[in-house]
Amino acid sequence: MKSAEAEVKTKRHEPIASSGHFVFMLLIQAGLVAYGFYLQHRSEGGGSVLPQNRNIVPLYLSILAVEWGWVATVRGAVHNKGLSLWDVIGGRWRNWRDVLRDVAIAIPFLAVWESSASVMHRMLGPDSAKSVGTMLPQDWYEIVLWIAVSISAGICEEIVFRGYFQKQLAAYTGSMAVAVVLQGILFGVGHSYQGMKQMVIISVLGILYGAFAGWRGNLRSNMIAHAWTDIWSGWLSRVLS
Repeated sequence: MKSAEAEVKTKRHEPIASSGHFVFMLLIQAGLVAYGFYLQHRSEGGGSVLPQNRNIVPLYLSILAVEWGWVATVRGAVHNKGLSLWDVIGGRWRNWRDVLRDVAIAIPFLAVWESSASVMHRMLGPDSAKSVGTMLPQDWYEIVLWIAVSISAGICEEIVFRGYFQKQLAAYTGSMAVAVVLQGILFGVGHSYQGMKQMVIISVLGILYGAFAGWRGNLRSNMIAHAWTDIWSGWLSRVLS
């Protein structure tokens, strides 16, 4: 008979969705990566990913739709295995003390995250990729939508990459360390629209997110940190600079 500890370990490394669904998710990611490369390398738009006279609202709304669509398909896939999204996330908050604890844990991680990003930027040198500045918010309604997109990314991308992909890859490879690295690479190449330098940096940061989630055993602090970094880098840092 298996010991209780062995049974828990076995369950931890069981796939949380079917192999067919995993391939489907990889194909979605491949499509997004290909579209990102297209945006980065097309001749239209000069030195920017989008033309200067862009209407950014449809883009923000499409990002929200794609992210929550991903979460919806993950929900359906894990439900077929007898699991819920809360199982993927690692449990819900029970009270405000839980919330405050996860915020407190996220703060030192953010310091590590920001320091790592800064070191990587210096190490990799100048970036020749087209600017993504035209994708950032300018008017008040774009700022409101950007904050919504940032919070959505914090929730959805953590569920998809540090939840779904990391757990699936751990099951297939039998190694959480390998899963952390592979999901980080998947996360990084998903930002192909930002150019090669940013893809490398974001892959490393994705690995940090994965290690953090593995250490915590849930995604709650990850979601807080991820949402904050997107709000800060895309809007708030420019306001306060």
